[in-house]
Amino acid sequence: MAEQVFVSPLPANSQVTDSITQVNTEVIGTSPAMSLSNLYMATSQALSNAAHNATTSGFNATTTAQAAMTQGVVKLFTIDTASTAVGTQRIYSAYV
Repeated sequence: MAEQVFVSPLPANSQVTDSITQVNTEVIGTSPAMSLSNLYMATSQALSNAAHNATTSGFNATTTAQAAMTQGVVKLFTIDTASTAVGTQRIYSAYV
């Protein structure tokens, strides 16, 4: 079976071919700029996420440290009360 070759019966208008050529050239010409802008956007998004994560982890670390300090202060205040209670119990048990 022979291959069919399409031959246009009418010549193409030069303005149409120039327009298509210009569009293709414009797309090819802007491709590097578009790819770099996409890279810059992705990089800036990643850096902003990293900064947000650092801020959040710092806040969480501060909250944890404050909670640990509060527990330590509570322990310090209860040691005195517990030792006083033990001493009082020993004094009262001596008289029973």
